[in-house]
Amino acid sequence: MTSKFALGILGVCLLIFSRITNAQDNQYYGSPSKVFNVMSYGAVADNKTDNSQAFLKAWNDACQWKGRSRLLIPKGTYMLNTLTFQGHCKGSMTFVIEGVLKAPRDPSLFNPNTWIGFLYVNGLVVKGGGYLDGQGASAWPYNDCSKNPHCMSFPTTMRFDFVTNSEIHHVKSINSKNTHFHLFACNNINMTNLRLSAPANSPNTDGIKIGSSTNIKISRTIIQTGDDCISMLSGSRNIDISDVTCGPGHGISIGSLGKSSGELVEGINVRNVTFIGTQNGVRIKTWAPSLSSVVSNIFFSDIHMQNVNNPIFIDQQYCPHTTCDSGKSSSQVEIRNVKFKRIWGTSSSKVALSLKCSASVPCTNVELEDINLTYHGHHGGPATSSCSNVIGASHGTQFPPNCI
Repeated sequence: MTSKFALGILGVCLLIFSRITNAQDNQYYGSPSKVFNVMSYGAVADNKTDNSQAFLKAWNDACQWKGRSRLLIPKGTYMLNTLTFQGHCKGSMTFVIEGVLKAPRDPSLFNPNTWIGFLYVNGLVVKGGGYLDGQGASAWPYNDCSKNPHCMSFPTTMRFDFVTNSEIHHVKSINSKNTHFHLFACNNINMTNLRLSAPANSPNTDGIKIGSSTNIKISRTIIQTGDDCISMLSGSRNIDISDVTCGPGHGISIGSLGKSSGELVEGINVRNVTFIGTQNGVRIKTWAPSLSSVVSNIFFSDIHMQNVNNPIFIDQQYCPHTTCDSGKSSSQVEIRNVKFKRIWGTSSSKVALSLKCSASVPCTNVELEDINLTYHGHHGGPATSSCSNVIGASHGTQFPPNCI
């Protein structure tokens, strides 16, 4: 009797819980889905009319719909000035790009940081198979601050700030003026089936830049650009990167770090990645001199290098500017618990593995397992390795010979 009574009580509780859950779901999904077509708000796909206000009106109406909203951008070419799509929305939001969105060529028309932005949105989906065209050629001559003292700040193509529980997939971004996608203060974002491209000589055109964000997944993506394919800045935690092809570009980078005190990057997993003709492969970079910060629990595995200049690279003397005094100063960024596993292919420089750690804060618990990199260049001879201030261990195949 007692067990039957307990089961009965449990059944009633489950029924009540189910009804409460369904009521909560109906708050967002009980209403029928509704399509908000930008053409109904006056958008014109003529490759010249500024459609910013039409898009914004469509978004505002969709954001107020208590259900599943789909903002639809049909096929065609739409010019857009800078705009930000802001929450908090009353239901789920899907931003469907079937057409081509074009940025103005004139950089002066932009908010300095963003072309298309999403702010304070939960449950956002961006998809559709369409294109974002940043028309960046007009900006690139003024975008390289390492060479041009009069350089300007140019906008990210698509920026996500305080966006949570969201997906970005099947979107193409070409010729960004600056970074293609930038995530800041985001949580639980899944990015997949993206195609990001800009010429190899386009400065600062990072593919995906991540800062102060957690639980980010990037997969099945091709990135061809002029800077880092993926860059993880301070506050990047629990980042999972898989099945990515990178090149041209500067590789997948953690950092640079150490400009501010207390910066942190941890829990990075990069696997099943191919680098083709990139400047770097997998890289951790910190400024010297720098302030105290931490990089920890980093895992690089199953990575194929094809003619990469610096396949495996820890650089704690990073300084792209000629005014730095890194040779006389040490980084204060602590790097610990880093593993490089099953990395193979060809290096375009003789030093295929370079671990340049800080003299004052050496790298600790660095592991090398099954490394097989050969030199493919004009100077002949085998690939070599270079290590300084590294505490760690090696296992399995080690070519070039281990230097830890």
